[in-house]
Parts: sequence; structure tokens; C-alpha cells
Amino acid sequence: MSEVIAGLEVPETAAVAEASRHIRETTGPLLYHHSRRVFFFGRIHARKLGVEPDPELLYLAAMFHDAGLLTPFSAVEQRFEVDGADHAREFLRARGFPAAAAETVWTAIALHTTPGVPGRMGPEIAAIHFGVLTDVVGFGLAELDDGQVAEIVAAHPRGDFKNEFLRTYFDGLKNRPETTNGTVNSDVLAHFVPGFRRTTAVERILGSAWPS
Repeated sequence: MSEVIAGLEVPETAAVAEASRHIRETTGPLLYHHSRRVFFFGRIHARKLGVEPDPELLYLAAMFHDAGLLTPFSAVEQRFEVDGADHAREFLRARGFPAAAAETVWTAIALHTTPGVPGRMGPEIAAIHFGVLTDVVGFGLAELDDGQVAEIVAAHPRGDFKNEFLRTYFDGLKNRPETTNGTVNSDVLAHFVPGFRRTTAVERILGSAWPS
């Protein structure tokens, strides 16, 4: 029997079940519940936008979207979004998904914190972006059905999400501060690190090797 929350069905596939187990075991309750809420909110936003994302790809992107915060999946220092995206792509490839499907999930994860761009892209990419925005900063929350929101949160409680998520976010960035330049991630470091100073785009341009 398939799982339905707030009238939204969770895809019943082997990859979905395996991803759920993996993320629950490797990230813990905070990010597991957050990722599941992102899936459901993403489904709602997709309906409001009039688009039809592939439910399985949307679920897999939602489950892996913050995985890079807790576990470095690459041998190089890179943005946590790219770490998670790389891991998700390998997960899909290893299970026989088409290359295009793996790239869609990669893009949805890699761009999920980028303002202004993913919302104009394909259904899975846009839905993940708006789902993340709803769960993290309350984007569009007032326009969502109160009953659906209550049912989603009852199934996947927020607890002290704001403070716990910020601490987890910071912990995932503090050892790779240079990867936050030019991203919203630098705001988190600035909040937690006294005297933290971003390298601005203006400084990079003026300080480049070009004479003029």
C-alpha cells in the first residue's frame, strides 16, 4: 500500500525506499524530516505552477538535497550542494536510471540555494527550489492549504527547526568557508563566526591579474 500524506503520494519504488533508508541513517532526524517536507511542499508548488515533475526524481532530489552538509562525498573541497548532487547522481547511475534523469536530479540539488534561476527551469528543478524555500524561509506559506501543511508537519515535525538547521548548516560549511563566496551560504558563516568577512566580487575584479 502506497504512502499518502496530505493527499500527496510517495512513489513506491525500490530507489525511493533505499534513498529514504540511506538519508535517515546518514543524516539523522533533522535533515530526514526536512527533506521529506521539501518533497511534499515541492509537489504542492508544482501543482500551483501547473507542471508535472516526475515524482520519483523529485523525491530522490529532495532526499539528497542537503546530504552534502553532513558527509563529504568528494575528494575535493567544493560547495555542499555539489557534494550532495554528485552523490545523488552516482546513486541514480548505479541503479540504472537514464543519464538525463541523473542530470536532472543533479541540477535540482546543485542549484537549490541559487536565487532566481532554478524556479525558471524544469519541473523537478523548480519544485525542489520552491519546496526548499517554503520549508526554510516560509516562501508562499500563507497561500498553502492549512490542512495540508498541518498534515505534512504532523508526519514530519519541525521541532526547533530554525535553530537546529542553522547549526547543522554552519557545521557543514565551517571547514570550507571559501566555497561560500558569492552564495547565500556565506550569510550563515557571517552569523556564527565573529569577524567573518566575505570576499566580494568587487575585490576579486579589482584584485585580478589584469592591469586594467
